[in-house]
Amino acid sequence: MRFDQENLAQRICFGTGEAAQLVHREVARLGERVLLVASGAESAIAQPLAESIPVVATFSDVMMHVPLQSAQRARDAAARHAADVIVSVGGGSTTGTAKSVALTSGMPIVCVPTTYAGSEATNVWGITDEAKKETGTDPRVLPRSIIYDAELSRTLPVDFSIASGLNALAHCVDSIWAPRANPINRTFALEGIRALCRGLPQVKADPDAIKGREQMLLAAYLSATAFAAAGSGLHHKLCHVLGGTCGLPHAETHSVMLPYVLAFNGGTGGIAMGDLANAFGAQTADVGLQDLRTRVGAPTRLRDYGLTADQVTRAAREVMTVLPDGNPRPVAIADIEAILEAARVGADPQTVVRGLS
Repeated sequence: MRFDQENLAQRICFGTGEAAQLVHREVARLGERVLLVASGAESAIAQPLAESIPVVATFSDVMMHVPLQSAQRARDAAARHAADVIVSVGGGSTTGTAKSVALTSGMPIVCVPTTYAGSEATNVWGITDEAKKETGTDPRVLPRSIIYDAELSRTLPVDFSIASGLNALAHCVDSIWAPRANPINRTFALEGIRALCRGLPQVKADPDAIKGREQMLLAAYLSATAFAAAGSGLHHKLCHVLGGTCGLPHAETHSVMLPYVLAFNGGTGGIAMGDLANAFGAQTADVGLQDLRTRVGAPTRLRDYGLTADQVTRAAREVMTVLPDGNPRPVAIADIEAILEAARVGADPQTVVRGLS
């Protein structure tokens, strides 16, 4: 056994119903002039949290995939108001916008996630410019503090809660085969899967149930921590291209693509598939994933979110330029085209993969 592991330094504050107190405490130790980042849709959640902290400016122009122009407007607002700490309240796009400011300013972030995207627990940033999404890692974008409060996710619609939770599941599965996968981040990933298998059905059955939401937030942290350490595998490369090049929504894209990538890489067998099956509590990982997706009513087709047949070839070419190191199975452009077309129309993943060379 031989590997390197780099742990990320941040404070994790988990307390249902305690977000306001925790935000006040964390801001007090990090800065004096707050740039509050929250979209218009998130303002009702953000406003009570802002009452006890020194907000000097609010940035609400949050956009999916963080377009460069939006990132620059957020940076300008921070500079214009001499902010020295960022508080982000919302989902992955909100966190991503806050990270775009920290990337160029080094300002600390206090992150209050309201979805299960997991961006709050990574040092990964992403900015889209001219239909191409650029991503990277930088210690400056890692939030210094995360505030997890399950009460804040109660208003998240069930369908989006499911898609967001499956996005977290994709972090877990992708971490198994990612370039820097090792026994430590694999353990986090497998525990994240177990938490999601508990939390997702509970949220589907009773959206107001706090215990289910708490399991989902726990899984979001575990999955993102695994992903941050292991790096982007094939699944994330596919989804980043679909988001940046084709404009597809982040969580739903991850949710649809996951069974196809699992079927493709899972065909290589090995101990990883046994570990995944155990985490799902099923005979095989593919059966476990499909059973979970069926129970919670997961999205199944990318065409429902705007992917057209003529975009598949372009996206496949783009994916081939960013393939990750160490994927357990060789990848050809014909494989990517077949997987993307199958995901577009919702074809059976196992049938598609069996037809590949």
